[in-house]
Amino acid sequence: MLCLAAAAGLWAGQKPVPAPTSPNSVCLDCHDQGAKLEKSAHNKVACASCHLKHDQYPHPENLPKPACVTCHEQPANDYSQSEHAQQMKKGNGAAPECSTCHGGVHELAPALSEAFHKSVPETCGMCHDKEAAQFNSSVHGKAVAAGVKDAPVCTDCHGGHKILKPDNPKSTVFSASVPDTCGRCHGDVRLMSRFGLPLDRITSFNDSFHGLALKAGSQSVADCSSCHGFHDILPSDNPKSRTNAKNLATTCGACHPGAGSRFVIGSIHEVQGQTAPLPLQWANLFYVLVIPGTIGFMLLHHGGDFVQKTMRMRFQGKMIPLQMLRPEQPKHERMYKWERIQHILLAVSFITLAYTGFALHFPDSWWARPTLAWEKAYPVRGVIHRTAGAVLVLTSILHIITLFVSSRLRNHWKEFLPVVGDLREMVEGTLWRLGMRKQKPYQSSHSYIEKIEYWALVWGTMVMAATGILLWANNWTMKFLPKLWIDFARSVHFFEAVLATLAIFVWHFYSVIFDPDVYPMDPAWLTGHSPRPENDKKHGH
Repeated sequence: MLCLAAAAGLWAGQKPVPAPTSPNSVCLDCHDQGAKLEKSAHNKVACASCHLKHDQYPHPENLPKPACVTCHEQPANDYSQSEHAQQMKKGNGAAPECSTCHGGVHELAPALSEAFHKSVPETCGMCHDKEAAQFNSSVHGKAVAAGVKDAPVCTDCHGGHKILKPDNPKSTVFSASVPDTCGRCHGDVRLMSRFGLPLDRITSFNDSFHGLALKAGSQSVADCSSCHGFHDILPSDNPKSRTNAKNLATTCGACHPGAGSRFVIGSIHEVQGQTAPLPLQWANLFYVLVIPGTIGFMLLHHGGDFVQKTMRMRFQGKMIPLQMLRPEQPKHERMYKWERIQHILLAVSFITLAYTGFALHFPDSWWARPTLAWEKAYPVRGVIHRTAGAVLVLTSILHIITLFVSSRLRNHWKEFLPVVGDLREMVEGTLWRLGMRKQKPYQSSHSYIEKIEYWALVWGTMVMAATGILLWANNWTMKFLPKLWIDFARSVHFFEAVLATLAIFVWHFYSVIFDPDVYPMDPAWLTGHSPRPENDKKHGH
């Protein structure tokens, strides 16, 4: 008890501990910024952090001005690369600096506050009054004014500090970057679901011709803002909207002069699945069934042929090409001179078309880079692709002319005409190749194998030429036909290209390269003569 009494006496005799003083209290004795500073984003920052060398009183003259870079190094670095900073370096006195946009440092609003978000259009509008007026009337501006914090403001698209000219490839509003910029919101599934907006606007654009060409580096193709606008974006049901049905001819006409009102009939974004128009659904379903079925049959047919022939080689004791096992025999002329010329033109144009065409559909692939490297300066890929297409069409015309002019070529061509015996040969030949028939059946020199390839080439060339011309002359096409025809042509053009390319790799390359009868290559396309066995017997009609 005595100890407790003594301790209590000591405690009672102590002076109260003073409250900690604010690091800014000395400054605020003279400077009446306390109330503003208390509400600002800098209320935890000591005055001396910005105002250097102010510890002497009275303050010396020519003290260094506060530098935002002291704390905000990254924003300052971004600003130094911006168009605003470049204008300031050029002596433009109206160019904004930090305080122009953020306001005085003592009353600076927190960047995440609602007040800061709503004030951005007004702040930018101090210099960009026309753009601010358009933005305030837009669907985005109205949402911002209504207090929707997720609605984009100027800085969401242009950036906060590293604001660059739209023609600068590093700008967030550069044409190639626009889909990514818009995609921050319109590619956010949860955000779009919250506002009841379509979830596929970015993916459907990226899959469209515009999106693919933009990704490939084209500088002339439309991006999101080309159709929807920049600052004046409005819902499509607004009569003033660029995407309103009544305004589409004008909007699309900026790139497609004279295309007329046909743009109204069809979707600009790529539409897939059950939401696609019926003609597109039918085309997709047709090729989804035909491509695997056709290529699957080819793989089974030639796979069985390879197994049968290599087994025969093994039983003969030497794994060498069959043409080397046969006694020397005169090689027959399988391709005439004009046929070889046409084949070379066809091969070069087809390979070029396949490469440059798939480069558009898969622009991110490593193999597409050589032809796309020039796209930012000149549309090299498109020019090469269309030139190769013209060569293919001209080669087809040359083929028809030579059939009329030369009886020799015409008689040779008649051997490719389908006859009833072809079906029997195909059934028997396929069964033998699959091991379901013991005896190897008769096969004519120009059998169903060559006929399938020739007539598939004829059909594919007609389809690719027709759809390619519709796509090439798209402005002319849409003077007379709805845009749906363009979408249909594009879908068929792509799927037919996939089918043709796979058929060449599986069916043709096996016949002229990997077939043990001719391996390592049938030289007929160069010399006209083939080591393939000649069968003189003609099957019945």
